[in-house]
Formats: sequence, structure tokens, C-alpha cells
Amino acid sequence: MRERSPRTASYSVDLVLVTAMGNALAVLLTRNAGDRERWALPWRIPQTGETLDGAASRGAHEAIGEAPGWMEQIGAFGDAKRHPGDVDISVAYVGLVPHETASPRPGYTWFQITEVPPLSPRQRAMVEAATKTIQARLDQAPIAFRLLPATFTLSELQQMYELLLGKRLHKASFRRALQAAWLVEPTDEWRSEGRGRPGIQKCR
Repeated sequence: MRERSPRTASYSVDLVLVTAMGNALAVLLTRNAGDRERWALPWRIPQTGETLDGAASRGAHEAIGEAPGWMEQIGAFGDAKRHPGDVDISVAYVGLVPHETASPRPGYTWFQITEVPPLSPRQRAMVEAATKTIQARLDQAPIAFRLLPATFTLSELQQMYELLLGKRLHKASFRRALQAAWLVEPTDEWRSEGRGRPGIQKCR
């Protein structure tokens, strides 16, 4: 039976940092300190007097050098599932990182979510919960914009929504919904793409 390592705290703060890479979503992983052959989500033990949000922000800065464009707490995970730090409880956060700034620090690597290497059971559950949280929030807040540059075409925005939802959307219905929600406004710029010249948009 494997001997449990000493612990300085009974809980950890774990980060599911997500970005868009081409036509796929990717999650940030690092080598498991206890087993260099395995990978893990970034996680931190909160320092004395540090809040959960503070520990999450510190972990994000140490992993990618900045705060995610959007970050939210998912919830607590335990249920006797293994964790790289052998802690009893883990509080997980999900964060969206714009692709143009998604340059991880040494020791961290982006993996497509569909090709994530084996993780501890608890962290695997966090990745699954993070995906569901993102999809649930899409109807409540314009978080998809956090993965796009400051200006974009409507086609690029629709592609991002489709990527996050994991399904195709009807073009006309999508644009009607955008117009009704007053989420975007046109700029004076145009872009040459194939036969057309779509207008460049920005978030309101």
C-alpha cells in the first residue's frame, strides 16, 4: 500500500485553464511532481491567510504569467478520489485564456481536451465539470469573447461558440440572437476572406 505523503493543508486549489487552439479546446497541464511520468492540472496549497480566489490567481500567474480573461470557482471535489497532492478536498476553478496570450511558463503544456493524458481521478472529474460549467455560462454571460481578440468577425465569434458548445449553430439564428442581445457592435474595418469582405466587430 502506498504511503501517503505529509500534508501541510487538507485542501488544495486546482485550476482548469482553457484556451482555443485551432479548432479544438485545450487545457493546461504540468508534470506531476510526485510522478514525472504523469501529468496534472496546476494546483496550489493556499498560503496562510490567503483566500481561495487569491490562491487561484497566484496559480494562474505562476502558470501563464497573467490572470485568465475569465475565471470562476467550479466547486469542491473529494469523495476519496486520488489527487496529486494527497489532499482530502480540492476547490477547482475554471479559467479562459485568450489564445494570443496563452504562452505558458516552462514546465506547462497545452493539451487538446479530447487528447488529455491520464490524470488523477479527481482532476479528471474537474476537467469534465469545467467543460459543463463553461457551456452553462454561455447563455448567462458573454464569456466566449474572452477567447477572442479585441476585434473579430461574426463568423469567428460563431465558431468560438460552436467550439465551446461542441455543436454546430444555425448561422441566421445565431446572428439574430446576437442582435437581440446587443452584445457586439460593428467597427469601420473590413477583412478580405475568400469571396467576401466580412465586417469586423467588437464586444460592447
